[in-house]
Amino acid sequence: MKPYSEACERNQGPILAVLREAFSRARTVLEIGSGTGQHAVHFARHLPHLAWQTSDLAEHHAGINAWITEAALDNLRAPVALDVRAESWPVPSADAVFSANTLHIMDWGAVQALFRGLDRVLNVDGVLAVYGPFNYGGRFTSPSNADFDTSLRSRGVGSGLRDFEAVNALALDIGLTLERDVAMPANNRTLVWRRARRDFS
Repeated sequence: MKPYSEACERNQGPILAVLREAFSRARTVLEIGSGTGQHAVHFARHLPHLAWQTSDLAEHHAGINAWITEAALDNLRAPVALDVRAESWPVPSADAVFSANTLHIMDWGAVQALFRGLDRVLNVDGVLAVYGPFNYGGRFTSPSNADFDTSLRSRGVGSGLRDFEAVNALALDIGLTLERDVAMPANNRTLVWRRARRDFS
């Protein structure tokens, strides 16, 4: 049986509307944390110009592969095992990277490691799109996000909603500039950064 997320079904339309523009010039996409695999199938089906590479920890691969097998899309790749803390990622380069509902699940050290990895793999003019809930100015944007943060932190593994300003600082450090910050359903955001060509002379 395929894994299923009702939240994925609800948010994939609004996210796709952002990705159509953000990824219009991309050809290869790495999805970090493909989860159930639903997003990958939906976005690969509606963005056929992209080669969509799924990834996640190995224990999630069977569910992702179930969705991929059923979809039978030529532009959708089987998942690779990716730990953001690893010094070398299994995908050496990508025009775009997408990740949904991951930064608040990882501890902060893993978020920092993710951006170090992005620095290695994201191509010039590459795009990063991240979906999820964020705080702004150290404040929650809704009571439901505050409750969600309390639930995450009760797990004791370093999870919790991230401050936009702290995440944006990590992006700036690797040459990414924020292009869009788009409101999504259920008090979420889709953030889009683009990497400019850097002058090393």
